[in-house]
Amino acid sequence: MTGFDAIDALLAGARQETPLPPAAERRTLREGLNLSRAQLARTLSVSTSTVGGWESGRDPSGEVRDKYAYFLEGARTRLAEMSAEAPLRETPAEEPEPEEPAVGTAGGSPQLAEPADTRDDVEVLPSPRPCVLCGRPARHEVAGFAQHLDPAECGTGSTGPDGPVGSGTPAAHQESGRPAGTGRSGAARLGVGIVAVGRRVRTADTPDRIAAAVEAVSAAHAGHVEAATAALVKRAIPDAMALLDETRRGGRYDVVAHPWLPDILRRQSARGSDQVWEARPKWTRAELPSGRHEVTALDINGAYLSALKTHLPIGQLEHSTGNAHDRRRAGLHLITPAAWGHDPYLPNPLGSRDEPGPLWVTEPTLRLLLRLAGPKYQLCEAPEIHESWTSGATESLLEKFRVALREARDRAVAEDDEVTLEYVKAMYSKFVSTLGESNFNRELYRTDWMHLIRSQAFVNLWWKAHRAYDEGLTVVRVMGTDELHVIGDWRAVFPEGRGVTEVKVKDTYTVGASASELPGHEGPVT
Repeated sequence: MTGFDAIDALLAGARQETPLPPAAERRTLREGLNLSRAQLARTLSVSTSTVGGWESGRDPSGEVRDKYAYFLEGARTRLAEMSAEAPLRETPAEEPEPEEPAVGTAGGSPQLAEPADTRDDVEVLPSPRPCVLCGRPARHEVAGFAQHLDPAECGTGSTGPDGPVGSGTPAAHQESGRPAGTGRSGAARLGVGIVAVGRRVRTADTPDRIAAAVEAVSAAHAGHVEAATAALVKRAIPDAMALLDETRRGGRYDVVAHPWLPDILRRQSARGSDQVWEARPKWTRAELPSGRHEVTALDINGAYLSALKTHLPIGQLEHSTGNAHDRRRAGLHLITPAAWGHDPYLPNPLGSRDEPGPLWVTEPTLRLLLRLAGPKYQLCEAPEIHESWTSGATESLLEKFRVALREARDRAVAEDDEVTLEYVKAMYSKFVSTLGESNFNRELYRTDWMHLIRSQAFVNLWWKAHRAYDEGLTVVRVMGTDELHVIGDWRAVFPEGRGVTEVKVKDTYTVGASASELPGHEGPVT
């Protein structure tokens, strides 16, 4: 085939991608047929969060795009048929629909119901604010969002996975101080699906997907450990996303896969970084006590796994200014930190900085600094907060996901199952590392979460160093996410083992009074 023939063949095979309706219409078509995201995701062989991304403005490609377009066109046709058939049907007399029992009830027994306004995340507002679901005045705030506690008072009509359909008005949300949208509901504009208190669904325990995957892959490779491990690590990202979807069923808030993000979270160049400082520790004690000492390099187990328990913003980040911190919200903050005067024996909580002045830090870093400035520790002055990008937050958004991974890790350690252990490590480490703009995980773009989780790992390590110092050990070095070098009887301070709450020895070495003798120890994620 000549070069021109190849070009002709290329042009002949070229075609335009199948057109898709606007994102808002996609969700309307699905919900108009009373179909859930999970049902559509199973039919198209994708994850629930992928369908959520399509309904938030992201477009699929290739064969799955054609299938999705076929579904949407069919849904439009079916809804038109149903609308035409409706006047011809004989409408029977409606019976009153029984009231749905609240969470914590047994058969609707009121004595077992948990009063909604006694929950920890519910607060009474000093003055009514527009409900984030329906826009009408509400007197309570749930996890940072104004909403009605009684579903009967909320004029949402019906709520779908992303919140109410057709609820709220731009005017009502402007009164609440939130930015006006482009015709989307308040909950959708925030990128959060909120379920009214008392109507959450409780689900059965999550099936053991991890054990099933290990069993299937091990059988496929005839018990060959290295081949099975490599195959499981290769599929760690999609398996982690499937586990996340499974553990989020019945949660109050949907995991929003592709929210709008401020410019501070966007890379400044193709190979550059964004403006967020994660406070990664890289500290070595300048002077050691006189004499020769044995140093133990400790490895902190499951650093990223433990860091999944952190305050994560639920919805779209909103901008604010002023030197104030709201503990019910989480996100990113532009601060000017105070001086740190304890560097000879404790690392700076901000890590090693080359440039002075204001910087953008994450919620875990700010909370650490505020705690250290408090009356209990008084190790520094409080930082000055200039502006923030935050949203209503919860510390338990990924809790079921974290627990499922931790239980699988604990079982693998107890049974000396290295295949499962490496698989689980890959799941949580790759999950965190691909939350940002990654070609390996297109299902979840939460650069803000990535920074917060990684910063929480650094904060956890800092507290380990502080505990060692507080218990009389000499802290020699703090590095990365999981490395702590100490002099002294560390076994009296930290339990030894491979569990998440334990530490293990990475190395031991002897040094004199010069820190220049310290070897470098950078290790893998544990």
